[in-house]
Amino acid sequence: MALLAALWASAAPGAAERPEDRWNLADLYPSVNAWADDAARLEAQLKEFAACRGQLGDSARRLKACLDAKADFTKRYARLEVYASELFDEDTGLPDSLELSEKTRILGTKLEEATSFVRPEILRLSKARLERFYAREKSLAIYRHPLERILRAAAHTLDSSGESIVAAFALSKEAAGSTRQILANADMPWPTLRLADGNEVKLDQSAYTEYRETANRDDRKKVFDAFFGTWKQFERTFGVTFHESLKKDAIYTRLRKYPDTLSRALDRERIPAGIYETLIAETNRNLPTLHRYFRLRARLLGIKGEMRYYDIYPPLVSSARKYPIDEGKKMMLAAVKPLGERYVAAMAAGLQNRWMDVYPRPRKLSGAHMDGAAYDVHPFVLMNYNDNYESVSTLVHEWGHAMHSYLSNAAQPFVTSDYAIFVAEIASTFNEALLLEHVLRNAADDNERLLYLGTALENLRGTFFRQAMFAEFEREVHARVDRGEPLSGDKLTQIYGEILRRYHGDKEGVVKIDDLYGVEWAYIPHFYRPFYVFQYATSIAASSLLADAVLKGEPGARERYLELLSAGGSDYPYELVKAAGVDLASPAPYRAVVARMNRIMDEIEAIQARR
Repeated sequence: MALLAALWASAAPGAAERPEDRWNLADLYPSVNAWADDAARLEAQLKEFAACRGQLGDSARRLKACLDAKADFTKRYARLEVYASELFDEDTGLPDSLELSEKTRILGTKLEEATSFVRPEILRLSKARLERFYAREKSLAIYRHPLERILRAAAHTLDSSGESIVAAFALSKEAAGSTRQILANADMPWPTLRLADGNEVKLDQSAYTEYRETANRDDRKKVFDAFFGTWKQFERTFGVTFHESLKKDAIYTRLRKYPDTLSRALDRERIPAGIYETLIAETNRNLPTLHRYFRLRARLLGIKGEMRYYDIYPPLVSSARKYPIDEGKKMMLAAVKPLGERYVAAMAAGLQNRWMDVYPRPRKLSGAHMDGAAYDVHPFVLMNYNDNYESVSTLVHEWGHAMHSYLSNAAQPFVTSDYAIFVAEIASTFNEALLLEHVLRNAADDNERLLYLGTALENLRGTFFRQAMFAEFEREVHARVDRGEPLSGDKLTQIYGEILRRYHGDKEGVVKIDDLYGVEWAYIPHFYRPFYVFQYATSIAASSLLADAVLKGEPGARERYLELLSAGGSDYPYELVKAAGVDLASPAPYRAVVARMNRIMDEIEAIQARR
């Protein structure tokens, strides 16, 4: 474990940005010219692949050769895409990076066009013929699940000509989301605020996540009003971009012959429709627990009178403590020890070898994410670290994703290494549960315990109730567009505002929601990935149960969980999670999350009573 000791003893907390705080994209390509050379190789492979058209059924050996070729250039494209994407994310205002992203998008369209004949030809082979091929060519086994997915989608697959046309439109299918990304991250005219302490703050997205936690309530209101006031100025524009995205989804739904967009989104990974409906039903059923949390928050913050929407982010215990990145890394490595030495050592190696870009910078993409698609390289983690405990929690979350990709890529062939989002968010929220256990065990006093307990409550609110609220909003707006109804920015704000008020108990006097804050929908980039966010809520329900089992030392619990992370896309995600011990089609996991929230609130109230 000398590697860990060296890592923990690295630069002093509070150090300025160092080379090791920036990721090393040279691990992907040493230069843009090297990227271009590999892109040229991809284009050559796509042309060569045309020889496979009409030949997939010739023999088991020919099918294997063609599928191998497709896997190889798809893997190459993934590496090209990661480089272009992360180079752009470093600075969203650089024209050269934007151009490289556009070149990648064009390559992706060419890839889809070049491979558009594969699905129709596989469908013509029939399941029985494929079984004979598997028997003759044992090495075809790695393709069994991907091919089964194609057969299952027979009713929603067009002929070769139709699939080619659909593939040609791939170049423009991300247009709305790309427009939103540039406007929100590079071109928005963020306001400058003078806070009560005299400091001036440019209120971009990263600053908003920091200053919405400020202890001064008047400053919080200023921050919310200025931030969402800026989004409100562009409500019409964001309304157009989001409506265009929704209409695009509706078109693909009709082309694929699904009754609605929700069914299409769930069917891709064979996720039972009942999961979505059960999630929303259970969150609505348990809104009294969410309202209990808000009332507890108001008491702990000493809020007199109405609690407002800008009161939901400050930590329940005021703390000036800083968590520099080196301390955050140390905390994370200690927290994940229950997952074993191999897991910890691999994570430590990633931290030392510059897999992560740490700090916020002007025009850097806001938020945090992980990209693990570069199969032969390693995952890349983007952070906007602010030296607070929330940043530590986000660090643990994103490295949960990174380790998921690391384990999946190590255990699976490329064709089954890509896991579904339905499983992905289990890996991230599982590690958050381990972090909470670690910090509570090492808290110096009740004040520190309250900080961590309060943060855990806020994570549960944000990951379970808030994402379920988003899911309800998505279900509503997609259904309207599927029915052919028009939507504007103003209408989207009205729909979102009504759901926002219900979840926060506006009518019951729990949290007052100002009309302006209904424009928050425009701030959520995930809405441009249809029916993505509900999986945060289902995942935290699953990870809560799985983490409890590991922390209790239940026989086989750790092994089952690590098998889940190593399984990639080798089976449908619902089945993989069920095999690990959690059935997300039942109400039980969601009720367990709510029970966990109530237990944490009981503990907070017990601490308050001792005082």
